[in-house]
Amino acid sequence: MIHPIYGETDYRKVEPEQLNRNIPKGRGMIKWAPFATMPQQFADVRRQIENQNKLERPELSEDRVQEINETLHIALAKHQDVTIEYYMDGYIQSVDMTIEKIDQWAAIIIGSVTSNHQTFFISFMDIINIYTH
Repeated sequence: MIHPIYGETDYRKVEPEQLNRNIPKGRGMIKWAPFATMPQQFADVRRQIENQNKLERPELSEDRVQEINETLHIALAKHQDVTIEYYMDGYIQSVDMTIEKIDQWAAIIIGSVTSNHQTFFISFMDIINIYTH
């Protein structure tokens, strides 16, 4: 529709020669600069959501620690495969392994993972539960 006072209002229908070339260009990409931080904000939000799912390190009673210690030594003596549940970075993980050595001085257990025979180290402080096979 052609406006009676201003003429054609759709610039796509106006001849290029009739268009005003002195139109200011504006700020260009400067106006979009604040949105450049959005990926970092999304990463921060994602990290906060992941942190909400994390657990605190469980505290074991003295009796439970003694039971775990006995099970570890029996599994070492009998060369049994065990499943160890351990705490790592806010999550509870588990691994199937064969215990090769219990290092009292370093407070770690050294074993080989059942599936791929890689050496695996677990701190005594991280162990939550142990199951023999």
